[in-house]
Amino acid sequence: MASPNELIKQQLYTLCEQYTQDRLTAIQAAIAAAQESANSETKSSAGDKYETGRAMAQNERDRNLVQLQQARQLLGELQRIDPTRPCDTVRPGALVRTGMGWFFISISAGKLTVDGTDYFAVSAAAPVAAALSGKRAGEEALFNGKKIQVLEVL
Repeated sequence: MASPNELIKQQLYTLCEQYTQDRLTAIQAAIAAAQESANSETKSSAGDKYETGRAMAQNERDRNLVQLQQARQLLGELQRIDPTRPCDTVRPGALVRTGMGWFFISISAGKLTVDGTDYFAVSAAAPVAAALSGKRAGEEALFNGKKIQVLEVL
């Protein structure tokens, strides 16, 4: 049977998956809307207006395609994490309790709340995660000139 902390890690992982899927869905809808906009531009006697409208729609579509690629990379990063694997050092997949609060080292999904407690989902590349990387419970890290006490690593 899973411990309460293992259940929390699984819930955080699921929330990160949902965050990523929501981003993918929103970006795909924006791409479709930009394509629809480009397709609906009609030629008029003001040919420059038509070309400008199509170019703007194409630029928007291109921006959305970059965001789509980034969201897919985020999902790939998340899928490399096994939330059931216990951690004794701070690394991707670790749930870390510090003097600054709880951190789930996963993807940059921001503040997530489980059972009334706030957790911060941060990428392993985030400055706070980089400062904590490799630390064990009882050790300290230096972040923004301040010492952070690592209280627990799960």
